[in-house]
Amino acid sequence: MGYSEDIEGNLSEAKFDALKRLSYIEGHLTGIRKMLEEDKYCVDVLKQTYAVRRAIEKMESILLEGHLHSCVVDGIKEGREDEVVGELTDLYLLANR
Repeated sequence: MGYSEDIEGNLSEAKFDALKRLSYIEGHLTGIRKMLEEDKYCVDVLKQTYAVRRAIEKMESILLEGHLHSCVVDGIKEGREDEVVGELTDLYLLANR
């Protein structure tokens, strides 16, 4: 399972938001690489890395919310409660290492 398209073939809102955020992150990473290659001031580079970290955290939030509203609901409806809870537990443990 995962993100899908609606009946008209449009991207789900969560998928669209995640892809948009990912493009933003990719652009920032390219900028950070350029800053390092050009020996920019360390504090300026670090500010950009913090912006990327926040953007990744926001993307994770979008992905998790979409997962909870789609895949988790579907899994419970299909009688896969143990599997769904196991996956969420694994995610929680991974996020809190």
